[in-house]
Amino acid sequence: MLTALSVAATDLLRPAAEDGADPPDSGCFPLLPYANRIADGRFVFAGEQYRLPPNFGDHPHSLHGLGWQRRWDVETHRDDEALLAHRHDGDCNWPWPYLATQHIRLFPDRIVLTLMLTNNGTIPMPAGLGFHPYFPLDDATRLSFEAEAVWLADDTLLPVSRAPADALGDWSDLRVVQGTTLLDNCYAGWSGAAAIEQGPIRLSLTSGGADWLHVYRPPNETYFCVEPVTHMPDALNRDAPMAILAPGESAALTMALGWSGI
Repeated sequence: MLTALSVAATDLLRPAAEDGADPPDSGCFPLLPYANRIADGRFVFAGEQYRLPPNFGDHPHSLHGLGWQRRWDVETHRDDEALLAHRHDGDCNWPWPYLATQHIRLFPDRIVLTLMLTNNGTIPMPAGLGFHPYFPLDDATRLSFEAEAVWLADDTLLPVSRAPADALGDWSDLRVVQGTTLLDNCYAGWSGAAAIEQGPIRLSLTSGGADWLHVYRPPNETYFCVEPVTHMPDALNRDAPMAILAPGESAALTMALGWSGI
């Protein structure tokens, strides 16, 4: 996970808590081998039934995969670049073995993160990837992006119905992010780009490989999330696209965050 990203003493991502140990208190963490929620941790794949244990307190659904809670080893690093690796041998939390890598590259005007997930097993594996960045939020923060539709969610935050993209607000033009209600919704047909303005600072978020964008804005908070993901929540239980990796096959996702006005 990223604990901080700042330029000229300006925080572009929310800084991690002092101990830096809890991913939801970080600046950004990876989502894999699936993103967001699997309803009650249950799904059927290739004719087999699977049950994943809860992994986030008393939340009823399996959440965000394994990569955000497991160890990552530093394979290589320089001042402006690092390669991290996370290896999973298969267990009750995810039956399929895999190798995941996270390549982080820092440039004068942007940061580029690339996730790669490889099926290390002998049978096909469902696979999803995503990034979960936290951005600072105040009354000057504005967001814009283009999408085809938004999925409305139930009380447990599972998607229940597809609606026009502006059903929860029109994000096609820069719009104030702050609010007193919860947004925790996935947008389908995302263009692959989003813009965030923090006063004079403009951030551009782009992604290669993500057709979905999840927006998380808790009410009356000082942060929000704009998450590029490769599939919708609970895709394994729906007629929804999700990658299936053959043995030895890989999938990748890139997120670039650029900045100007600093």
